[in-house]
Order: sequence, then structure tokens, then C-alpha cells
Amino acid sequence: MFARWMVAVCALMIAMLPEPALAAAAIDGGGMSLVWVIPFAGLLLCIATGPLLFPHVWEHHYGKISAFWAAMVIIPLYLSFDASAATKGIAYAMLLEYIPFIILLFALYTVAGGIFVRGNIHGSPLTNTAILAIGTVLASFVGTTGASMVMIRPIIRANDNRLHNVHVVVFFIFLVSNVGGALTPLGDPPLFVGFLKGVSFFWTTTNLMAETVLVAGILLAVFYAYDSYLYKKEGVIAPDRTPDSKVRVMGLESLVFVAIIIAAVLMRAEWKPGISVKLLGVDLALQDIVSNLIMLGAALASLKLAKKEYREANGFNWGPILEVAKLFAGIFICIVPVLAILAAGKGGAAAPLVALVTNPDGSPNNVMYFWLTGLLSSFLDNAPTYLVFFELAGGNPEVLMGKLAVTLAAISTGAVYMGANTYIGNAPNFMVYAIAKDMGVRMPSFFGYMLWSGAILIPIFVLVTVMFFR
Repeated sequence: MFARWMVAVCALMIAMLPEPALAAAAIDGGGMSLVWVIPFAGLLLCIATGPLLFPHVWEHHYGKISAFWAAMVIIPLYLSFDASAATKGIAYAMLLEYIPFIILLFALYTVAGGIFVRGNIHGSPLTNTAILAIGTVLASFVGTTGASMVMIRPIIRANDNRLHNVHVVVFFIFLVSNVGGALTPLGDPPLFVGFLKGVSFFWTTTNLMAETVLVAGILLAVFYAYDSYLYKKEGVIAPDRTPDSKVRVMGLESLVFVAIIIAAVLMRAEWKPGISVKLLGVDLALQDIVSNLIMLGAALASLKLAKKEYREANGFNWGPILEVAKLFAGIFICIVPVLAILAAGKGGAAAPLVALVTNPDGSPNNVMYFWLTGLLSSFLDNAPTYLVFFELAGGNPEVLMGKLAVTLAAISTGAVYMGANTYIGNAPNFMVYAIAKDMGVRMPSFFGYMLWSGAILIPIFVLVTVMFFR
């Protein structure tokens, strides 16, 4: 068995070798074949199917699976290109993109774990809609993962005596775990990736506000109407397992750490001392180093100062963030050759994809950018999907925020909104699903959930397309 694996691995590495002329001082994607995409696609396929098809194996070995696919990129890069070029390519992805990305997620996840909503209220249609609206707004400030973690248990407790409560969690995933994260880089991982690439912090707030208000507004209105119908239909409801009691938000001191994290992110964009440190051929700007350290400090201070009882009540543990850290380390490495191929544009192996999102006159096809980014984000992780289409659109943040602002809006909204189409479209989705099942909610299956999202979300996305991207 081991020998067959080694033969397969060697064959794959040989197939990935570019023409000898490409083994130059830089990673040139012009001569790289689509075989280089296999590790990236393989890892994302494992992420999509592992928790559902082989959960026990995935739970214990996802880190090894991620490392395997990363090795399938690293080894061929060193065999194919100059060692310094390969090192620089990997170091750039890890030092400038992965580390800031995972530090922000870690900081928001840790701080949010110290905020606990105590008590219980009656899950009437108006109350439920209000909770969803609050969670939607909160998601852009503490992230979709943080907001989901803080809000999901209170809204399930509020509805645990309702005969119909599945729809509450489904709409929660739509709004709090996805759409609500569209207004700042703190909200959803793909937008923070864009921020790291040079998109200004408040660009998403000003340019995605209309789309987000429209989508969130329609979803809240549909939810209120449907929840009101079910509420009236239920009549006699089951005994309340968690009787109403005064609601209090505990651990509000943790909001200070949220403010510190936001300030650290803003400082990264505004403070430019012009000082950098070179590591592995990559220039690390002083503002980036200081920002990362401040966010880490805020997270560790929160961990020390927030009461343990709040974290325990929230069911806080390190499992989710460890999984994200290990999987995204592999993703950011595996995407290096993908981005090199995309950078080659029409002269590279991704030419058909470039043609698909490009109009005959050379302008971007914003409708295709929205739907392709979105549909891929539904089944693959939305952060790397965003990055792929960001680079496909040119990768120049100044141009994308300027004359191609509609294109960047299409990519951003597609990645954030359509992460709600499946349980695996965004990290909090599956976490909410697992918590809801554990608390007794009869959640729909993977494809059952897609029936919900297809019936409710797709018509809304068609409206968004017509209003903003045609």
C-alpha cells in the first residue's frame, strides 16, 4: 500500500514540473499546467466532504490531510523552481497573508468566547426577528464566527418550546453566520483577505451597504412573515424547558478588547512608518508586526481576564479555531501555484476561466463574477475562492476600488452571501448546525438545507444581480 502511494505521489510531482525555462528566479505561472491546481482542489474537496462522509477519520486526521496536500505543492515547487523563488513564494503566502488572517480569527474567537448572554425570553416572531437583526449587525464587528457563537444558544433557548424551530436556525445561518459579515473586514474571512491585499477598511461598509441592507431586509421580512404563520398555527406549544427569565449580557468588559482589535486593524492601514524587516526574502512592515502583536495581546488579555464561567456556559473550546488554523495553513500554501497561474491571465492555463468572466470588449462580466464566486463559495471555502477571483480581476486593489468597484462588490458579495447556500460554505454554518442538533433541534440534512437555501436565497440573489451587477 505504501509503495503504491509513493508511486502515485512521485507521478503527480513529475506531472507538475513546468518547462525547464520556468525554473527561474520567480514563480512564473505562464507555463504551469492545471495539474498544479490538484492539491488546492483536493484539499478543498476533503474539507467539503470529510465532516460529512468520513467524520471520525476527519476529526482525528484533518491536520495530516492538510499537511499532505501542502506537501504536494511545496516539494514540486522546490523541484521545479529556484530554491529562493520557491521559499519566497511560500513565505509570502504564510507571513503576509496566513499569519495576519489566523491571528484576527483567533483574537475575535477568543474575545467573543468571553461574552455570554444569560437568561431566556419567549421566542415570539417579533423577538426572534429582533435577535436575528441584532446578530446580523453584530457579525460585522466580531465576525460571523464570533456573533454565531454568542447568539445561537440564546435564540435556540428562546424557541425550545416551539413546535417549529428549525426555520429559526436556518435563517440564523443565512443572516448571522453569513450576510451580516459583509460590512467590514472583521466580519467575514474573505473580506479580511481583501483587506490584507490592500482594500481599504471602510470600502466594504460604503460599497456593500445597499446590497447588504436589501438582502438582510428581505430575509428578516420573510422570516417574520413565516414565523408569524407558524406561531399562529402551533396553538398549544410544548412545556418550556427553559422558562423565561431576565436576559443579561455578561462579560461586556470584553468589548474593550474588540475595540482594541478594531483599532489594531485600522492602524495597519493608516500608520505607514516606512520601516520593514526582511525575513525569508519577504519584507514585513512594522505596522503589520505591531498590529499582529496588539491583536494577540488583546486575545490573551481576554483569556486571562474574562470569567471562565462565561466561556464554559458558551461551550467554548479550542477545537474550531485549531481546525481553521491547520486547514487554512494548507489552503494558503496550496493556493500559491493557483494564483501564479491566474496571474498569467490569458497566457496561462486559466485562460478559459478568464474568458468566462470577461466581456468581448475586455471589460469584466460582473454577473459572472458574482455567481461564479458565490457558487464556488457555496461548496468550497469562501476565503480562498474570494482570493482566486480577486486575482482573476487583476489583483490591483486601487483599480478594483476605483473603476472596477462594481466587480469587487460582485466578488465580495458573492463570497459572503452565498456562503449561506450550504452547511460548508462558511465555517460558522457547520458549527451552528452541530450546536443546534446538540440542543435538540431537528436540523435538515445537507441536501435538505440546500432546499431551504435554494428556495429562499437564490431568488434574492437573482434580484441582487438585476439591481446591482447588470
